[in-house]
Amino acid sequence: MKGVLKSLLFAILLVASIATRAQDVALDPVTLHKPMEMVDTVQQHYMLLNEAYIIPSDDIYPTWSNSVVHYNSAMPDSFRIDLRNYVMPTSNTKITDIFGYRPNRRRVHQGLDIKVQTGDTIYAAFDGKVRVTSYQRRGYGHYIVIRHNNGIETLYAHLSKKLVKANQNVKAGDPIGLGGNTGRSSGSHLHFETILMGKSLDPALMFDFKNQSMTGEHYMYRKPGSKYIENGKVKIAGPEKKYHKVKSGDTIEKIARKYGVSQKRIFELNGLKSNSIIRPGQTLRYQ
Repeated sequence: MKGVLKSLLFAILLVASIATRAQDVALDPVTLHKPMEMVDTVQQHYMLLNEAYIIPSDDIYPTWSNSVVHYNSAMPDSFRIDLRNYVMPTSNTKITDIFGYRPNRRRVHQGLDIKVQTGDTIYAAFDGKVRVTSYQRRGYGHYIVIRHNNGIETLYAHLSKKLVKANQNVKAGDPIGLGGNTGRSSGSHLHFETILMGKSLDPALMFDFKNQSMTGEHYMYRKPGSKYIENGKVKIAGPEKKYHKVKSGDTIEKIARKYGVSQKRIFELNGLKSNSIIRPGQTLRYQ
């Protein structure tokens, strides 16, 4: 009986304490204000996070445009690109055209061409926001540009259909379009570009389509001719790598003469010997 009375007395005292505390809170505007301040702070925190995601990499790009593809902006001496948390744009592995100058067309190919079938799903490579969705009859056909949180933009062209709209947030692996043969295209394929501040970089420096993986966790872009320190030594970034796709009738001498480089340099860059045989379709680096 004593135990019951003791428990009852404790319950009465607890209720009284809670009631008193509630009265104090009701009468104390400062006590009321503190929880509201905390709520405001949390809301502000998430608002800032959301704003940061609304325009990815806003700190390095001059503006946000739904029409311009390649910005004309100054490149930094170096820029570290995070390649983690990626998804390959397509599971197809066959490269049909590489990045670089096309002598037969007298223009630079600013991306990689990957063989896909019309209707194949194309995926966003990283988290980001769709900046451009448009159509060029004599160019990209149906294409999409996405700006990512790691500083680069990716472009997907010759699509048969676009599945996203401009200003739409996407996650890595989200379906964004279907493979196709639209625009200036001689067969169904995905034209894929990686762009840093308006400058197209060779996607093969980051994306290994053959093995369906990235070349590493990060890629460090260095402006040609810029100085940097590595292992305590000052180094100068060399010229960008450039390649030639061998055609029927090509020789090392002919290729060297075309690009104004020595035959010895081509041998060294490609691990070839003076008696090595080159074949049509083979890719040779000349710079």
